[in-house]
Amino acid sequence: MATTLSVAVLAAGGLGHALVTGLDTGITRVDPFKDMKNRPQGGHGLNVLLVGTDERDRITPEEKREFRLGGEPCHCTDTVMLVHLSEDRDRASVVSLPRDSYAEMPEHTDLTTGRTHHAHPVKLNAAYAEGGPGLTVRTVESMTGVKIDHYLEVDFTSFMRTVDAVGGVQICTTTPMKDAYTGIDLTAGPHDLDGGQALQYVRSRHVDGASDLGRMERQQKFLAALVDRVTSGGVLLNPVRFREVATTMLGSVRADQGFGTEQLLTLAKAMRGFTPASSEFASVPLGDTAFQVKGIGSTVKWDAAKAQKLFQSLRDDHPLAPATPVAAPKAKVEEDEKGPRPVDVEVAPATVRVQVYNGTHTAGLGGRVDAALRHAGFDTTRSPQTQKTQNHATTVVAYDPNWDRSARTLAAALPGATLKAVPDQGATLQVTVGADYQGVTPVNARDRQAGPFDALRGDQVVCP
Repeated sequence: MATTLSVAVLAAGGLGHALVTGLDTGITRVDPFKDMKNRPQGGHGLNVLLVGTDERDRITPEEKREFRLGGEPCHCTDTVMLVHLSEDRDRASVVSLPRDSYAEMPEHTDLTTGRTHHAHPVKLNAAYAEGGPGLTVRTVESMTGVKIDHYLEVDFTSFMRTVDAVGGVQICTTTPMKDAYTGIDLTAGPHDLDGGQALQYVRSRHVDGASDLGRMERQQKFLAALVDRVTSGGVLLNPVRFREVATTMLGSVRADQGFGTEQLLTLAKAMRGFTPASSEFASVPLGDTAFQVKGIGSTVKWDAAKAQKLFQSLRDDHPLAPATPVAAPKAKVEEDEKGPRPVDVEVAPATVRVQVYNGTHTAGLGGRVDAALRHAGFDTTRSPQTQKTQNHATTVVAYDPNWDRSARTLAAALPGATLKAVPDQGATLQVTVGADYQGVTPVNARDRQAGPFDALRGDQVVCP
């Protein structure tokens, strides 16, 4: 959807039909709606299924080395997002669907073998490998009850070219981010990323212990940053530059037959004045992040009741995030002009329960850390313990994956801390203080739960 929103916003600058005409000739066409039957009833607004694949045939050897893209593609969807444009075109709602979601795949013909398969359970990303765009659309419609109007597919190459075409994006990180698998290595703070670096950012899964769920939030943050760059950049005011950027974007994607010049221009005119605050981002509510399925392994199972409410809101064209900003609770930190500045986090520290363990030989360190975290607003047990081994070099935050956002909030308050996922640990986070402990950084929370769903507006996730 990065490409669609970007070009629509660009065209909305009043550059005219002549500049948009013919841009769609470079789009590779697919027909995901062919022979589809028993589809959901259409609602209000427009729904686009955005998928990102791991295809890398057009990537140069140099790019493969620099951005760690040398592995074999699985020919499946690396990213799946359902994007809803409101009927009045004043709002875009982006809902991330975990690629490992437990799905019931409809009966279909395997594109590789030609064999007919009866309906069977799979991970969502397998739909593309078995039946391409058509089966992917059918599976998503079956799972969500939302009728898809358009299909847009982006691979690694088109993603990088899009980011480079708009001059890169600015991403802010509250804590250092390093992933040996993708090669990303960012310090805390703002960073200007080019196409290759942005690809590393949205692909990273080994940076916070949250795996794909954390990666989805970064992908949403990236989209908000891209919209911010397009709307605040200067491309809108330069017709020649607009044409160059739009041609680059649309020339490297795959889309359905119905997505063409006229549809693009209609959207562009309707979305005049689109800003990051016009977008909102949410993920499907989850019930079980480690749902075991025989022959498939661990999958992510949705919370059926909450997911149904979310998709009903899309069908009814209702916003997912609060219409106005909600005042965030302030961390209980004494004012000190010389002290560290508070770090923005997702979860209010008062809702994070913490048990502290001293993993060093320094007497009384556990008690001091417990007091410092409590002073910063965290709900500590006030009864620090001593680990059996006291030679821990680094501070570790152990957490149940169901409380991954709380864990990231706690880690932000402990610079350099390592996150360790421990299934079935429960709601209480455990901190083992290591020799690298240098104090507690104050944090301030932005309330993600103020709306009907766990959603954020785009202006809440771009750099301040």
